[in-house]
Amino acid sequence: MKEFVKDALIELGYDVIDHGAFSYDEDDDYNEYIALAAQAVSEGDEYQRAIIFGGSGQGEAMQANRFNAVRSVVYYHFDPEIIKLSRKHNNSNVLSIGARFLSEEEVIESVLFWLEIDFPGEERHVRRVEKLDDIATEEYED
Repeated sequence: MKEFVKDALIELGYDVIDHGAFSYDEDDDYNEYIALAAQAVSEGDEYQRAIIFGGSGQGEAMQANRFNAVRSVVYYHFDPEIIKLSRKHNNSNVLSIGARFLSEEEVIESVLFWLEIDFPGEERHVRRVEKLDDIATEEYED
């Protein structure tokens, strides 16, 4: 699935950096590869985005969200509203694909839709997105 999406994006003119895995190994864990992609987004500019893949996409998104300024959303069935809201309200910058639940056609359609949506920057959404990182560094009491 990753190779299919990578090839399609390159063909469409997107700059793609592949952080692995580069060959199949059933004993691989996803953590290291996801960390490389998430770190690139965390250290990149506001336009940097990543697409990550897993069986369900859940663990991969959890790993990615450990990095500062990464807002990973899990996606495993095409509903344009979910993808649209993840960008317009939360400025998602990592799309975690649950590959067990999607065909290649559904994935590429979803990825392209997600990549084309801009974050409009409405004040209330900017404020909430900024709090995602701010609150992670604060302590809260009951």
